[in-house]
Formats: sequence, C-alpha cells, structure tokens
Amino acid sequence: MSKTSPINEYRLKNGQKRFRFQIYIGINPLTGKEERTTSSGYKSRKQAELALASMKLEIEKGTFRKQHVETFSDVYNLWMNQYKKDVEKSTLGKTKGIFRNHILPKLGQYRIQKMDVDICQYHVNEWSDLLVNFSSVRDYASSVLDFAIIRGYILTNPFDLVKLPKIKKTKKQLKNFYTRDELINFLEATKQEGNDKHYAFFRLLSYTGMRKGEAFALTWNDINFKENEIHICKAISLDENNKIYLKGTKTGDTRTLKMDSETMEILMEWKSKQSEMYGYNTFNQNQLVFSDNKNEYIFPSKSNNWIKRIQNKYNLKKITTHGLRHTHCTLLFQANVSLKEVQDRMGHSDARTTLEIYTHVTKKTNETAIVQFDSFMESNHTTDLTTDLTTID
Repeated sequence: MSKTSPINEYRLKNGQKRFRFQIYIGINPLTGKEERTTSSGYKSRKQAELALASMKLEIEKGTFRKQHVETFSDVYNLWMNQYKKDVEKSTLGKTKGIFRNHILPKLGQYRIQKMDVDICQYHVNEWSDLLVNFSSVRDYASSVLDFAIIRGYILTNPFDLVKLPKIKKTKKQLKNFYTRDELINFLEATKQEGNDKHYAFFRLLSYTGMRKGEAFALTWNDINFKENEIHICKAISLDENNKIYLKGTKTGDTRTLKMDSETMEILMEWKSKQSEMYGYNTFNQNQLVFSDNKNEYIFPSKSNNWIKRIQNKYNLKKITTHGLRHTHCTLLFQANVSLKEVQDRMGHSDARTTLEIYTHVTKKTNETAIVQFDSFMESNHTTDLTTDLTTID
C-alpha cells in the first residue's frame, strides 16, 4: 500500500498558487531504504489529485519511472555531461551553439513528460522555416529525449513520430563551387591583388582540396619540394570557448598529396617572401606556412573575409572558402579521375561523402553526359545486351 503525504499548496515568487505532493514509491533494492518522489507545479488541487492517482496506478502496475528531472533543460545538462566526453572540442563547441541558439530557447522549459508529438512537430516546422539544416537540429533534440528514455525519465520519444517537412528549394540558391573557368578567373583576380600569402593559400586549396583548418596547420616541414608532395597530418579548429587548438585531421588519418610543379613554385616563392617580409625562419620545421602578424595560427574565419573581398571587387560568383574544396573534388571527376583516387585525395573516410559532393555537378557536366550518350546511341556499335546487363549492380 502506497503511503502519501497530503497535497500541499505553495506560492511562486510572482505570487501565483501551485500544488505539490510527495509519494512513497517503494524500497530501493540496492540500498534497502524507502524511496519517495515529489511532484510539483500543478495549477489546481484537482490537477494534483489526478496526477497523484495516475502515479499510484503506475506504481502498482510496476511501470512508474522515478522523475529525477523535470524540464528538457534538466535532461540536456545531464546529456551534455556525457556527450562532451565522446567528441572533439570543435564538435562540442558547434553542438553547444546549436542547442544555445535553436533548441533550448524553444524546448528548454517544457516538462519532458508533457512533451508530445504535436509539440515536437510544431518546433520542427519552425526550424524548417528558418534553417537549411533543420533536420540535424531535430536529431540533436531527439537525442536528448533518447537519453531520457535510457535514464528512465520517459518511456517514448515523441520525435520518433515527427514528419520532416520537405526542404524548400530557392530559385536563386547558388552551388558552392566554381567551374573550371570560374576558378581560373578567381585565381587570376587573387594574383592581381598582390597579396602573396592569400594567393598561395587559395591556390593551395584549389589544387589540393584540403580543408582550410588543415592548410592553416601546415608547417614548412610538411612540404617536400624535392618530391612535389604535401603531407597532411593535422588541422586547427575551435574549442567550445572559440579558442584555436591543434588536432588531427577530421578522419584521424594522414595523407600525402602529389602536387603540380606550378603550385609548388608558388609556395616556394611565398616561402622566400615570408622570410624576407617578416623575418621568419622558414627553415625551422615548426614554422607555419600561413601565420598571422604575430606568427601564430590564423583564425579560421579570416579566410572568409579574404575571399569575399576578392569576389566583391572583381564581381565574381560568391562561394565560401570551403567551396574551393568542393571545386577541387568536382573538377577531379570532370578530369576523369577515379572515385577511389578522388576519395583518397580528399581524405574522405567514406566514398559516399565524395559522391555527395559530386552530385553538385555543373551544367557543362550534364551536357557532356547526354552528348556522350547520344553519340553512343547513334553509333553503329553493337554489344551483347545479356552479357552487359549482368555487370550492372
């Protein structure tokens, strides 16, 4: 038989009336001690009585889960304590930003036992109107409730029943890469600007596809001018406090890229000018290839300012610094480089990532494909259809 204390009335700081109660839930099998739980926040005595009766029924059926937390924010704090032990500092900072900017302002004060599919659907719809990557925001919010299930705070996750809205396509949405001719024009404009560091940096990204964090972490020891090779083994990123730190590559793997002679000559010229202009010892194996005026790591977002200034001045198509990585990947495919070779050069752990970038093919690529197909169909070439079909997966 459950032992309960009377339902009590209390006042909030703003003077509003609320009701709460305490209920006996049994003996803890680990400690042998009695356990009770308190539930509060009811706007009327009747609400509290109904909640008490429902809780007593759950206890008798054995389906009651002791509530250690009340709100989504409470669960998030517990979830985050575990999450931060399992991810990179840079990932932690991005995740905290997503919760701080998009999730907690909407869901933070909800009592988790009161959250249902209608509430979750409403906010997913809101996110879809504001954010391109709204599905990942939904996934993060859902992971907190999955954690609540594991901890026994709730039994089901209402986000599992949410229907994702269709992604709205905008007519003026530009693809984040350059065509061959656009890249040539961009690099020529960058060269005309006369900033040797910026020119060397953008040439390097365009001809390697490396991530900007990898480029900003390069030291001259990573560049082998004799063999025309660049060794990529590290990167810089930002921690949760927006501070730069050195880490491994995104996949944790290292790679060595073969380079064209012209890009290596541009890097060699920059190495000489870096020594002449700033007095840095470029023969020191730890000397950064690209550094700020204090010879320290360049803040990653700086490159966005560099590329925007050139694009605006010369009226060029707007892409991001990361778009040069997509550019390199796409142009490799257009140069008939194999999927495996592109994957290795880009440093992708999964070929699907490589293919996803290539789905943003240019109009010229699509036109080439249909021309080649049409040429094939119009030719006198014949083949054994049965044999060919068996090779198609």
